[in-house]
Amino acid sequence: MRSWIAPPEDKASAEALQRRLLGRPTPGTGPRRLPRGRRPRALSSAGRVRTASARLSPWLMHHAAWLLPVLITALAAWLRLSQLDQPHDLTFDETYYVKDAFTLLQSGYERQWPDEGADEQFLAGEPHPLGEPSYVVHPPLGKWLIGLGMLVFGTDNGLGWRFASALAGTLSVPLVYLVGRRLLGSAALASVAALLTAVDGHHLVMSRTALLDIFLMLFVLAAFYALLRDREDGRRRLAAALSHAGSPGRSARTGRAGRPPSEPPFLYGPWLLWRPWRLGAGLLLGAAVGVKWSALAFVAVFGLLTVLWDVAARRAAGVRHWMAAGLLREGIPAFLTLVPAAAAAYLASWSGWLAAPGGYDRQWAAEHPEQAWPLVPDAVRSLFEYHRSAFEFHGGLDSDHSWESGPETWLLAGRPVLFHFETVEGGQGSCAWESCTYAITDLPNPVLWWSAALALLVVLFSWAGRRDWRAGAVLAGVAAGFVPWWFFPDRTMFFFYTIAFHPFLMLAVSYVIGLVLNPAASRSSAPGRTAPGVVLPRPGELEQRRVGVAVVGVYLAVVLAVSAFFLPVWTGQPMGPDGWHLRLWLPSWG
Repeated sequence: MRSWIAPPEDKASAEALQRRLLGRPTPGTGPRRLPRGRRPRALSSAGRVRTASARLSPWLMHHAAWLLPVLITALAAWLRLSQLDQPHDLTFDETYYVKDAFTLLQSGYERQWPDEGADEQFLAGEPHPLGEPSYVVHPPLGKWLIGLGMLVFGTDNGLGWRFASALAGTLSVPLVYLVGRRLLGSAALASVAALLTAVDGHHLVMSRTALLDIFLMLFVLAAFYALLRDREDGRRRLAAALSHAGSPGRSARTGRAGRPPSEPPFLYGPWLLWRPWRLGAGLLLGAAVGVKWSALAFVAVFGLLTVLWDVAARRAAGVRHWMAAGLLREGIPAFLTLVPAAAAAYLASWSGWLAAPGGYDRQWAAEHPEQAWPLVPDAVRSLFEYHRSAFEFHGGLDSDHSWESGPETWLLAGRPVLFHFETVEGGQGSCAWESCTYAITDLPNPVLWWSAALALLVVLFSWAGRRDWRAGAVLAGVAAGFVPWWFFPDRTMFFFYTIAFHPFLMLAVSYVIGLVLNPAASRSSAPGRTAPGVVLPRPGELEQRRVGVAVVGVYLAVVLAVSAFFLPVWTGQPMGPDGWHLRLWLPSWG
């Protein structure tokens, strides 16, 4: 089997090609260091302070890459885990998913509950599910995860049934940072994206509520990170393979004749079949589908995105038939890697239903032997029938709901969902006013959310005008979670569906902040191969950068202040008589 490691004599050309494919500057082309002169003598206390600051700055720069995300993650964990057991109530759709998780732990499948008093009994720690299986239309993985939290912290308190959601939301914050580092090429911009994720109310409320969508978001984000790692690994191996195949002293891109060589592998490029990061992405996408079927859109979009990345890599490397090679030598292996892995992970999420004979429709195949398929086990036939029925249910779900909203309102946060609302008289509990309101609403930070919607326009123009692959990647994540809902105008939908593409909105804001902080990046001749901060500024742009730093600082301060103002309606803290109305900036929020 051919080794794709470049020999020693081709090491320099392999490294040069890798730098070009991975968007890294060539050594010697970056800013030059001025020769270190004689260290000035510190004659005053101010001079000693400046000298100490100069020594401290490299230490901060060196450790900021891990210190900032750790601090931001700690903040996210505190916001999501603090008083997680309050309110002691099954808010909104927790009444379905929490009780389903309880019966999954008991039986391996969801069971029915009494029509009256089921929630009260469950909250009192005396759950009494019925013996009959329940017909549910969402896959079981998200409910299994909720159940794991209940195994650890108990089934009779909110900490138990909300812990898994809080953990998923907390883990997504450092994951946003990791994605930002790979995508934007900047620890500072990645930290901004993680901080915005940590303090946004939409993400916070979904992390403190036992619904399914936060798990969908986590698996999708993890799959996207795996594909970013696969993009780097694939380009690195492609560069090594092409450099290995080229003769010493000849460019892997142009050859002797000044054009791509015609002999293999330059004609089509090598086969790169073993892609472990892509395999991991497939498993994660299958887990996302195992939470909600809406993740199927991410499977399709991310699958197309990874193939387009490989096509672009072969073109940049000088492969002559880069389009055909990308589609055949990358597209087919990508399909055969992602789809089977996703299918296997999704099927594994149904293990409890497959193993337990009492699940809903589990015996459908045995009851309909006339519809048997050759070589297909009865359990699989029953599972297929279950899915056919659930698909019809989803397609016909059009019942009215007081908190429903269509995708045309989502980017404006037109109708967030009120999960919990309670008014009590003064003196009860922690109420210090004559009356108190306790509310939990799925409302994002309005300044952050509206600026993210505007940032999407900038990202769109960057992708359309400069073909910046980073902008295209952000748009792909938003499109996969947003566009499909437009094809079901009559279906009942809710604002919290947007949590699936929430991380990509935060990355869009950080992308635009990168352009503001570094105006030179907006004029780069190859923006798709450079990260904000790589292009050297012109003299006049230094002043623009100072202004940009001030603007970004004010923006982040305003976002943090608004988050602090809305925190009571995200965490169910008591508010005075006017507290709730002060936070209803739009009539549709209340």
